[in-house]
Amino acid sequence: MDRRLTHLPAPPDPRPGRLPQVAVIALGSNEGDRGEMLRAAADRLRRLPLVDDLVMSEPIETVAVKPDGPDPDAPPYLNAVALMTTRLAPQVLLGMLHAVEEEQGRVRLERWGDRTLDLDLIAYGDLASDTPHLQVPHPRAAERLFVLEPWLSIDPDAVLPGAGRVDELVRRLRSSDDR
Repeated sequence: MDRRLTHLPAPPDPRPGRLPQVAVIALGSNEGDRGEMLRAAADRLRRLPLVDDLVMSEPIETVAVKPDGPDPDAPPYLNAVALMTTRLAPQVLLGMLHAVEEEQGRVRLERWGDRTLDLDLIAYGDLASDTPHLQVPHPRAAERLFVLEPWLSIDPDAVLPGAGRVDELVRRLRSSDDR
């Protein structure tokens, strides 16, 4: 069975949440049992209402990143990406992602700080939103190999709306790292 979910037909109804959409969710953890934290988060996401399917990449380990670059002194992250088919509206899904973070011990004390669990809504179908409460596609996703590489591993034909094919984004980021 083909587990790639990003190629569902575009729904004729432009109102998000009415027909199934594919949401791309980045998962990260750098505190506690990181692998178990990601597995538990994926299990919890599968049980959300109006979620029809969820496929998660294998996790990869990465160095923590702060606004001024890599932070080798911080504990390393485990990162993964999940593709979720859902009929939840994007704002509702984002609220549920925050609730799952809190259920798993996330405390928001410091932006860019260490965390038990970080769930980011990277994309929701072809929706583009730049409101204070909903930014999709995620404004920094095209710059993050720790999002793009796991995504590409479960969907080789993935496209980040507004930025292009994920394989091309990965190729560009890798070639700029080689300089």
